[in-house]
Order: sequence, then C-alpha cells, then structure tokens
Amino acid sequence: MTRAVKLSALISSEMLQNEAAQLPDISVNDITSHSGRVAAGGLFLAIQGYGGHGLDHLTEALDARPAAVAWEPTEGYSEPDLPAEIAGICVPDLGNQVAGIADRFFSTPSASLRITGITGTNGKTTTAWLASRALNVLGTRTGYMGTLGYGVSAHLKSSALTTPGVIAVHRRLRELADDGAEALVMEVSSHGLDQGRIDAVRVDTAAFTNLSRDHLDYHGDIESYAAAKAKLFAIDSLGSAVINTGDEYGRRFASMFGAEMNLLTVAMDGTPGATDADIVAARTAEVHGGMVVTLRDRSGTAELHSEMLGAFNAENLLVATGIVVANGYSLEEAATALGQCTPPPGRMQCIRVPHKPLVIVDFAHTPDALTKALQAARDHISDEAPLIVVFGCGGDRDQGKRAEMGRAAAASADFVVLTSDNPRSEDPAAIIDDIRAGIADAGQVRVETDRRLAIRKAIDATDPSGIVLIAGKGSEDYQIIGERTEAFSDVAVASQYMRGLQS
Repeated sequence: MTRAVKLSALISSEMLQNEAAQLPDISVNDITSHSGRVAAGGLFLAIQGYGGHGLDHLTEALDARPAAVAWEPTEGYSEPDLPAEIAGICVPDLGNQVAGIADRFFSTPSASLRITGITGTNGKTTTAWLASRALNVLGTRTGYMGTLGYGVSAHLKSSALTTPGVIAVHRRLRELADDGAEALVMEVSSHGLDQGRIDAVRVDTAAFTNLSRDHLDYHGDIESYAAAKAKLFAIDSLGSAVINTGDEYGRRFASMFGAEMNLLTVAMDGTPGATDADIVAARTAEVHGGMVVTLRDRSGTAELHSEMLGAFNAENLLVATGIVVANGYSLEEAATALGQCTPPPGRMQCIRVPHKPLVIVDFAHTPDALTKALQAARDHISDEAPLIVVFGCGGDRDQGKRAEMGRAAAASADFVVLTSDNPRSEDPAAIIDDIRAGIADAGQVRVETDRRLAIRKAIDATDPSGIVLIAGKGSEDYQIIGERTEAFSDVAVASQYMRGLQS
C-alpha cells in the first residue's frame, strides 16, 4: 500500500517536549522501527528495544534513504549525524509513542473493525479460527490474525509471530479493512500484551480460553504470566468479554473485570464455573470422525455437530460460541455456523490412509495440551490398540517444562518417540535428555533426533488399529536447527510416507 502522510500528523509538537523544536514540513510514505525494512522516503523510528537501540543500526537504515529519522534519547547515545537531506527528530519516550504513530499513519484501521482479541495458554488458534470462520458463514466478513497467519479468506498470508510487532499489527489491520473486513478475531499472546504490540488497537471484545504453564522462561512465574494475560481485559475500548470460568484464572478474571463491561461467561458442564455460566457446554456424543456438543444458555439448548476431536476442542467450540454470540448472533445460529467449520490446519489434523494407523498432527507443546491431545486420541481407539506419540521440545525456550512434557507423554501414551522440535542453538540430544528425565520407564521411550525418521519409525511401529500423535509443530512448515531454517512439515512427511511417496 502506498501512503503519503505529513510528519506533523504523526508526531505532534507536544511529543517533542521542546517549544523551540520545529518539525520539517515533509511527508513520509512508510514507517518502521526495523533498520532492515526502511523504505526510501519513509520514517525510521530508532527506539530503545529489547535487543539494543535502533541507532546501533543507523548506517543500514540510512542506506535506504529515508525521508526522516525519529530517535529516542537514551543514556549512552548522542544525537545522530544525519545527511542534510534526511530530517532528524528527537522524540522523548518514542518507544511508547510508536503504537499511536502507527495508528495515525494507517488511518486508525481498528476503528472500522469490530475486533475480538483472544488470549489464553491453549486453544487460541483453534478458537480464533473457528469464531472467524463462523462469523463469515453468518454473513459478517471477518478476518483472522494469529499463529496461522492473517487474512479474510482461508488462504492466509504467513506470519512469524502469533502477535506481530505493533507496527505490523496496524499495517495488517489496514490491509484487512481495505479488503472489506467488517470484523476481526485475533490471537493475542502474553508476549504481545507484555510488550505493547496491540497498543492503540481498539479491541471491542476480549476472550479468555484457559491458563496453564507456558513461557515461564520469559515471565518468570505463573502469576506474572497471568498478569500479562489480564492486560487484555484492561483495554479502555472494551465493551464486552467472553471468559471461560471453567478455568481457575478465568473465574479470577471474571471477578476482576466483569463489572466494567458486558460479561459473557462460558463453562464446560461439570466444571466449577458451570453453575453460574451464561453458556454451558457438554460433549454428549462421540461420533465417527467427530463429536456432538450440546450448548445451553438461559433461553434454551442447541446441538453442535463438529468433525473435531477431543474434550479440549469441545471447550474451544464453547468459547468460539461465546464470541459469535457476543457479536450479536443467537446460540442456535452460532451452533449451526460452527458445525460447518473445518478444524484449522495442524490442530488435531487427521491423516487417514487405508491399512495404515490414523495419524494426528497437533500443535500441543505444553504439558496440559499434550495430555489433552493424547486423551482425545485415546477416546477414538479400542483399549487394546496402541497409541504412540512423537514429540520434542523447542530449544532456547522454557527448560523447566521439558520433564513435565515427558511425564505427560508417558502417562497417556503407550510408547513415546522423542525427537527434535526447533532445537535452535541447543544440542538436540541435550533437550531430549531433559525430557527423558520425566519418564520413569526407559523401555517406553525411543530416541530419534531426526524428526523425519522419528515420524516414519513411529508409523512403522503402529498397526492399523492404532494412532500416532505427532505433537508440537502443528501447521509449521519449517524446522530451526542452529541458525538454519529448513523446510519441514509434519503433515507432509507423514502423509507422503504413508502413501508411499517417500522411501
């Protein structure tokens, strides 16, 4: 998109905190805080970030010939020496002003969208996908933004982060609005909330799925992690919230924020929050290739027939129902629309080949998610049939959960194949040793660091009555080893091998 915006429309004289300072009368055609993405004629925002100051990379930025450089005064950094044709502006506290600058540059895109933000440990992607798809079925042109990418249709543009940087968020909101979106359902990660990546986004509805251990390498402890999640419910623009009060932290959030907005509580039948919840769901039947979920609100009941598997997906469908209802539709309309939605790629995605075991690919990468995925798989096979899980843990990430992942796998699967999952800078064998520490029975485990071979060996070791769950990567199409990013897809490897397309 080509834009031309006056610098004075982005940076006010009040932001300069200097009565003598004058803004040059120029326009810029793009904004970025990344020195490698500066556009000729654009505005480079040199801020103090987590990895250093933007001025550290000024030479690279100037090579692109921006129209202007706005820089944040920071101890240890002097005013940059800029070519005469490039304007320089000192903006105190610039890092906290970037969201507003982005909002203004892209003409306040969130104001034209009815935005639902979803946070929680597990289920964000599935819930956001389902809710956005259901709203489209019901006639509201709705975008999705999250782990799978972003866009209005099912053909999404890729995204490296669940919640991208704040400028990228506003840029994508502008794209979605220009594409005719009326609404948006977006995943909001704890990192994104803590780092202000959705600042200046006018979120109308906040939704919460659940909370369990994850990202403690970043947040330090579970309470700090929960506090980051809670920031979504403190956004000024919020008018409503959908909270799963079947979860302990959901009940806490409902108590903290419920009086400040229109609160819609949802809970699975039998959980502590079900007694008072506005919408209650029960998984009433397991059918071939799916399940039936009965939904109940204060006006009646509705049956939701879904091809998805597992109790945790019943919970995801429940939260998605709440989001659709919060967007103005009835319980019956929500159930009918969600029943027409296919699962998102890489989320309990089934690969069926005659005379081969059922293979399920799922993103489960926390102990809780892995347990639930294995339980869902177990529900669909006989007691005698084998259940094998293939997984690893990411390198340079929360080491404390690795043994817990091992315990979860050993408790719910008959056999465990440990392998690599984006080892990054760590030794894959060392990561696997951390996981094995949680598995008491050494005979229950096989190690194969090559993920492709691990998948093949698991399939070969399972008879057609059994299930192989490949966990951790879901729809990811890459593997990060050291500093290399290689093409790799669990779905492609498994399906091609079972169909005889790979040796």
